[in-house]
Amino acid sequence: MTSTLRPFLLFALVGALYLIVGVTQSWVLALTVLNDGLIVAIMALGVNMQWGYAGLFNIGVAGFFGLGGLAVALINKPVDMAAWHAGTPRIMLALLVGAGVIYGAIRLYNGMVPGRRRNLALVIFLIVGFFIYRAIFDPAVVAVESITPASTGNIGGLDLPVLLSWIFGGLLAAAAAWAVAKTALGLRSDYLAIATLGIGQIVIAVMKNEDWLDRGVKNIIDIGRWPVPLEVDLQQEPAFIARAHAWGFDPQTFSTVFVALCFTALFVVVLLILLTLTELSLRSPWGRMMRAIRDNEISAEAMGKDVKRRHLQVFVLGSAVIGIAGAMFVTLHGLLAPVSYDDPLRYTFLIWAMVILGGSGNNWGSVLGGLIIMLLWDEASNVGVSVLSFLTAPLSDGVLKQHLIDNAQQIRLPAVGLILLLVLRFSPRGLIPEK
Repeated sequence: MTSTLRPFLLFALVGALYLIVGVTQSWVLALTVLNDGLIVAIMALGVNMQWGYAGLFNIGVAGFFGLGGLAVALINKPVDMAAWHAGTPRIMLALLVGAGVIYGAIRLYNGMVPGRRRNLALVIFLIVGFFIYRAIFDPAVVAVESITPASTGNIGGLDLPVLLSWIFGGLLAAAAAWAVAKTALGLRSDYLAIATLGIGQIVIAVMKNEDWLDRGVKNIIDIGRWPVPLEVDLQQEPAFIARAHAWGFDPQTFSTVFVALCFTALFVVVLLILLTLTELSLRSPWGRMMRAIRDNEISAEAMGKDVKRRHLQVFVLGSAVIGIAGAMFVTLHGLLAPVSYDDPLRYTFLIWAMVILGGSGNNWGSVLGGLIIMLLWDEASNVGVSVLSFLTAPLSDGVLKQHLIDNAQQIRLPAVGLILLLVLRFSPRGLIPEK
């Protein structure tokens, strides 16, 4: 099979599987899984840029994904004037003071001669700066969180279009990646993995506990979905209702399918734009240089390449793509739930499985891996009851049999592991290997 025909056939096969789910189960289910698959495919694309291009082992994916989701709440939610008058400007001022203290500490450390005087001055500066920061920050947070905590209790948003929040989500994740990379990219690959995991968990912990920012574990709901219409609005339009009846659908199901198709079209456009940019970068001199650094850092550095700077570039770009995916995910589901990001299996290791399955270093392979793993993950949960009912049929009715059937959704874990093992056995470089 030629290298050109193989990807085409694999994508056609995956598309056929999604169609089978729609025909045999539900078009709503098929489109829901497809939309989630497109989002995780974009996540896998970002991870592939870091690992496939440069060999950077990032397992803090969930943190950058969560920052993208946070951007939607900060950009799209309406302005909360009560919170603004209570203390939002003071919170912003406190954050600026905190950033200034960190910047001043760095300048002080670099500007003084090493020794006891520098250490003492640095400690005094940080302690004084900390108390100034908390004196501004704490009262403002208390004031903001006390405003209707059952429904808001946070700083609100800027009431801007949701598509703008996708861009801001990428920028927010990129900024966090830059801060991480400036300190962690000099580490060896295994220590880099530990550092990124720690940073990701810190981001999630902040999102879960800082109610003034995103309501913490109380979640933010009713996030706008412009330019995609709402199902409720469509169900009240006579023309839409007439079209649904003409095509043999009830208006409620037809509206759900229509909105899901709108999301699919929007996500496909974003995915194609990112794929085009990543493919152009991979084929450019910059992309060839990145792969040379990945394969042999010492040789690349000996030829005059600034390895750390290039690693910084690709780490920031890959994290930005992950942030965009996080913003798309929150927009799709209309909910920001910080506690849900505290799942390393779903938001980190499954993404790595997608990259490995599709083919590390190949952008199209990462997309294919995302679509396959998401379909397998959801369908293994949906059909798990039927599979386990068949497998446990010889057993007599009892606690063990009922326990296996009740926990049928756990079959998706061995299912993903099995398909990954089979691919690694028969195609060690992935389904679409890097050329």
